[in-house]
Amino acid sequence: MQHSMELNAFQNAWVVDDIYEAANLWAQVTGIGPFFVADNQEGALVDTFYRGKPSPITSKTAIAQAGEMQIELIQPTGDGPSVYRDTVPIGRPGFHHIALWSNDVSADIALYIEKGFDVAARGSAGGIVQFAYIDTSSVFGHMIELVEENNIIRSFFNTVAEAAIEWDGADPVRSYLGG
Repeated sequence: MQHSMELNAFQNAWVVDDIYEAANLWAQVTGIGPFFVADNQEGALVDTFYRGKPSPITSKTAIAQAGEMQIELIQPTGDGPSVYRDTVPIGRPGFHHIALWSNDVSADIALYIEKGFDVAARGSAGGIVQFAYIDTSSVFGHMIELVEENNIIRSFFNTVAEAAIEWDGADPVRSYLGG
């Protein structure tokens, strides 16, 4: 069986305890930015499963572009088990996943299962873009996220990338909606 995804990663992601503090720190220390923040509380991600059982996946996220690579910061929210806390404990930021585009998330999930990996979580962003976290932490120390490729998510990510091109360091943390 062959992967339906592109064979290059487009995103590196870290779990953090405070999204605004982390995004500002990344911008100050690395010059990467601006970061676009979203509050993904219950209902933002739909049809979500954690370790095979229906479960909300909630977080705050911040995304910025760094050359060809997108940087995502994730602040887990909620009290229950979390795909993000499976590999990164509270109080200690850490690398969580690389993301790969997928043309068929279900087929790619099946491929990873065939290779002996578990699906840590899956769902859909607003019913528009499917995603899945494959638990490859036993071999890589982090997860792989599969992201359904479509024009809507590509358009949004292009907007993030364009904002980084001539970014002058002002307004390093912004809302996804520009507010």
